[in-house]
Amino acid sequence: MKLFATSLLAALLAVPAMSSFAAVDEAAPAHAPAPAAAPAAAKVAQPDLVKGAATFGAVCVSCHGADGNSGTPAYPKLAQQHPQYLIKQLQEFKSGKRKNAIMAGFASTLSDEDMKNVAYFVTSKKAAPGFAKEKELVTMGERIYRGGIADRQVPACAGCHSPTGAGIPAQYPRLAGQHADYAAAQLTAFRDGVRGNSVQMTQVAAKLNDKEIRAVADYIAGLR
Repeated sequence: MKLFATSLLAALLAVPAMSSFAAVDEAAPAHAPAPAAAPAAAKVAQPDLVKGAATFGAVCVSCHGADGNSGTPAYPKLAQQHPQYLIKQLQEFKSGKRKNAIMAGFASTLSDEDMKNVAYFVTSKKAAPGFAKEKELVTMGERIYRGGIADRQVPACAGCHSPTGAGIPAQYPRLAGQHADYAAAQLTAFRDGVRGNSVQMTQVAAKLNDKEIRAVADYIAGLR
C-alpha cells in the first residue's frame, strides 16, 4: 500500500500544474499601460462675421456695395453667393491663377482667415433681384440656359447652376440676379482665354458667339 501511494505521488508531481496562473502569464502584464487614446479631431475655426464685416468695409465696399449688392454693372454682386466659391476666387486672384490687376492687389493683403471671414459675411446678405433688359434676346437666353445647344454640344447652364440660378454650394456659383454686363464679360473672358481658372467654363464658352453670350447673361440677370 505504501509503495502504491509513493508511485501515485511521483506521477502527480511529474504532471505540469494547470491553474489560473497560466492564463495570467499569457495575458498582458497587469502593469502594462492602457492603449493611448485617439487624438482629438482638430477644431475647425468658425468664420468671424464681425471681422469679416470690418475687412469688407475697408477693402471691398467701394466696388461691391455695403451689403454685397454692387450698384455698378461692371462689378459683381457678391451677396448670397456661396462662401466656398468666393474663397476660391480670392485665393486664385492672390495666386495669379485668375487674372485681374485690381483684385490681385486687394487679395494679396488678405490671409486665408480674412478671406473666410469676408466670404461668410457677404454670403449672409440677401441678394437684390435683377432684371432682364433685352427682350428680343430673353427667349434665346432662356433656351440656352435651360436646354443648351444640342447641335454644338453646349450643355444647359441649369444643369450646374440650377433652374433658378441658385447654383450648387461648394461646386457651382449662384448666378441669379447677377449683372448682365458682368456675366457677359466673364463668359467672353472664358471664351477668349483671358480667364482660365475653370476648364469646364472655358470649354462651354468657347462654343458661344457674342449674341448668345449676351442673351444668356441677360436671362441670368432676371433669374430669381
